[in-house]
Formats: sequence, structure tokens, C-alpha cells
Amino acid sequence: MSTLYARHLAELQRRSEDALARSGFDALAIASGIEKFAFLDDRPYLFQPNPHFKHWLPLTAHPHSWLLIRPGHRPRLVYYQPDDYWHVPPSDPSGEWVAHFEIIVISEPAQARQHMQVDGRLAIIGEADAALEGLQPNNPEALLNLLHYQRACKTEHELEQMRAASRRAAPAHLAARQAFLAGASELEIHRAYLAACGHTDRDLPYTNIVALNEHGAVLHYQYQDAVAPAESRALLIDAGAQVNGYASDITRTWSAGGSAEFDALLAAMEREQLGLVDEVRKGVDYRDIHLSAHRRTARVLRALGIVQGLSEEALVAERITATFFPHGIGHLLGLQVHDIGGFMADESGTPSPKPEGHPYLRLTRALAPGMVVTIEPGLYFIPTLLNKLRATPQGAAVNWPLVERLARFGGVRIEDDVVCRADGAPENLTRDAFAALG
Repeated sequence: MSTLYARHLAELQRRSEDALARSGFDALAIASGIEKFAFLDDRPYLFQPNPHFKHWLPLTAHPHSWLLIRPGHRPRLVYYQPDDYWHVPPSDPSGEWVAHFEIIVISEPAQARQHMQVDGRLAIIGEADAALEGLQPNNPEALLNLLHYQRACKTEHELEQMRAASRRAAPAHLAARQAFLAGASELEIHRAYLAACGHTDRDLPYTNIVALNEHGAVLHYQYQDAVAPAESRALLIDAGAQVNGYASDITRTWSAGGSAEFDALLAAMEREQLGLVDEVRKGVDYRDIHLSAHRRTARVLRALGIVQGLSEEALVAERITATFFPHGIGHLLGLQVHDIGGFMADESGTPSPKPEGHPYLRLTRALAPGMVVTIEPGLYFIPTLLNKLRATPQGAAVNWPLVERLARFGGVRIEDDVVCRADGAPENLTRDAFAALG
């Protein structure tokens, strides 16, 4: 791993030096960020580090620290370690990463300034409120575009962290399934998930979606009922894990087995999802995978008799598939769950547009080796969208009694994290992690 990490740092140094030279700067300063507090309160929000900072080193809970990147020099870490008896201060720097940095420890945030002096123009990446006197983030657009475009392609070190994040999440998903089958509430399922992956809520890369029955029709269902429903028919759980600042993002839908119709839908979506995963290949336009997902949705709707009398082409063209599949097929994944750079046609930041009529797609680039994307088709029974469809002429093609029976289960979403490889088939981080559990 130390060799992979050294190569990772060398690549980041190369990218940064190139971006500095091409954007007219001499050095790069990166703020880790600051702790923020609720309005009129002394209670802090959960600290979220600058992703540019944690790209270099696995420090995710260290506000007021800084990185200085200079051509021809080792990266300098200005490490904030307060003398604090109210809270546990950060421990002394340790781990394989330490040997690769020049480390300066400070006890007051303002002390960082004296260690960030450079000759020439300094590019400073960070939020405006992370500023110190003489260190105001300027976030140069040209430099950021270069870094963001390249960050989409992960180094082997980064892929190792993401494999580990998938391995951490997979047993937790199985623990959530067992809790669901035992009749647990959404809150109890969530707690089972946390216990199995060894995270607390503050460690998660995003807030878990734990949706029983009809709640699965809410795309970003944000609650966790403490009381179990009288009958638990289906569980849709969208939950990830984090390792050294890198995320996994996995969704599974589980059935209690009481409906042949819903189980047939779940099986059909599983087949189509695997087919979409296989489309993740070098040079493929991700927008084409999204449009393929709509064609596959049409196939499922017709095969199961949910919609009748219309061709697959008509279901897509008349936007009937969008009623049942209203979101994008996925996104870039990495340091952020929705990793940045998804809409860039090139390294200068030229926008790459979304397909007409598909406003929620989060990635519009051609796939390249090292990109990690999610593939997450869904088919839902969302009342507000169904009501709009029912009021149109196309609504006559819908088997409404069947829809009403399936609506009791909410919907289906299956999401894997997938690596685009230089040659051949993609690497499915999620399926590999589940397979390793036997």
C-alpha cells in the first residue's frame, strides 16, 4: 500500500505542478476548512473537510490545517493541534503518509500564515470562511477546472480505498436485511447497519436512506420511523461507508417474499441493472447508459404488464418511463459521494450538456479508465407522478390495478459502484464485496 500511496502522491504533485504552470501560479495552498456553528448556538455542525485537502492525505476531522504544494518540494502540512482540555485534540501525526510530508504543528489557527509564505503567485483553494490574514481563498477557476477534470480518474491507491469502503458497507447491508426480515423498524435497521460497518452517524459519507414499504417511493426519504409497520413488505436501503475519506454508495431492495408480482419486478430490475453495469466501458458516453436505462425500464414495464399496448420506443419517447424512473442512472464517486467534474467536456471546464428532457442526470462525460461511477436504475410508484400520468391520454396504457398492488412496496432501486477499466469488462466494487462474504 505504501508504494501505491507514494505513486498517488507523485501523480497529485504532477497534476498540481502542471495546473499551476498552465494557470499562471507558482504555488498552491489548500485549506482543510473550519468548524461551523448553528445560528445563535455553540453547537457545531458536522465538519466536512475540503475534498482537495483529503485528496492528499487521510485526515478527515482536522479543521484549521493547511497544505502547501510547491513545484520541486515535498508537500508541507501545517497541522493544527490545539492545547485543549474541553475536547480531545488531534493526535500526533502518524501513519504511512507522514514520511511523505514536511509537517509543521501549530496550536493556534493564525500561526498557519507564517508557514505558507511563498515567492510569487499563490493559488488558495478553500471556502471563504477558511481565510486567514493574507490567506484569502481565491479558487482560480482555470486551476480548479484542471484539477477537477483529472480527479475523475482514480489512482490505484484511491481504488484500494474505495474497494475497502465497499467491503465495509457490504456486511452492513446484509445486517440491515436480516433486521428487516426480523420485523425491525427503520430506526432499528439503521442501527443494525451502523453496528455492522463500525460507523456512527457522523462517519457516514451521506445520510442513510432506510425506507420500508411505501417509503421506498420517496427518492431521498429522510426519516427513520422508530415504530415498525404492521407488515414489512419491502426494504429499500441506500447506505454507504467511508475509508480514509473515500466513499462507497450502495443501494439494495429486499423483499419479504409475500408477493410474486413484486418479486418478479425485483428480479427483472436485477437483470437490467447488471446489463447496465456491463455497459461501463472506456469511451462510452455515460449519457448513453442513462438512455439505455430508460429503454430497459420500458422493457420491464412491458414484460410485467405494468404498461400495455405501447412499444418500448413509445414508452421512452412519450416519457412514460420517466414517471417510473425519474432520476439519473448515477454519478461519479470518490472523495465526494457526488464527485465533482461530472459535467465537464474538457479540462478547461466546457459544459457537457444533459440529454434533453433528463434534468437530473449527474454525469455527462465519456468514460475513461479509472473513473468510478454508480449504476443505480430504479422503478418506483410515486403518487404525484402517477397522478400526472393518469390524467394524460398515455395513462390509458397503464395497468392501474397492478400499479396499485405494487405501490404498497414503494419501489425498487439497485445501485453498484463500478470502475471503468482500460481494457475489457468493468470492475464491480459492490458485487465483489458481497461475493467475498460468501
